[in-house]
Amino acid sequence: GDKLHVGAGALNGSVASSAAKNGIGGLEFLSGIPGSIGGAISMNAGAYGAEVKDVLLDVHGVMRDGSARVLAASDIPMSYRHSEFPEGFIITSAVFRGVIEEETIVRERLKAIKTKRNATQPIKENTGGSTFANPSDEMRAWQVVERVGGRGLQIGGAKMSEMHCNFMVNAGDASAADLEALGDELISRAKEQLGIELRWEIKRIGDW
Repeated sequence: GDKLHVGAGALNGSVASSAAKNGIGGLEFLSGIPGSIGGAISMNAGAYGAEVKDVLLDVHGVMRDGSARVLAASDIPMSYRHSEFPEGFIITSAVFRGVIEEETIVRERLKAIKTKRNATQPIKENTGGSTFANPSDEMRAWQVVERVGGRGLQIGGAKMSEMHCNFMVNAGDASAADLEALGDELISRAKEQLGIELRWEIKRIGDW
């Protein structure tokens, strides 16, 4: 029907393609998001005017004691680039609902997204996708980075892309410290120069 049950490790782009192959529309935006479904759900990822919470039905997972749980999307607090799950909940799979459509129509939308990404994002470089979340509906993160001189700014091997200045790229030998230092430098500039709070969209794991 109009539903897909997918594993948390499935790549977002593969899910969008599988949906199209099965005549299910509405999930094309996932093709514009790097990474896998588990990560996309955990931060309510979005692109091209849509986000995970728009198509999510329920999430399957296990607690750290091994017990299985299924959470309805309506019971999961989800907002812009943010989701709240019970402590210790590990996502294993999820069910999404799209819209029954002709495969050719869905494929055309996927093609349009791919064309736009190729023209506007450094997808052929080593990048984690968008670095910062948009501060508001009126202010885009790339505009803030641009205004504080961030386009092309480089610290060590970490650099803000010339093509899309909200994308941080590995210019060759970036360390984790380089990447974090560059991000923190832009957060500091935005606060000092514009009074704007930039928030990391990339999830940083570990101690810092």
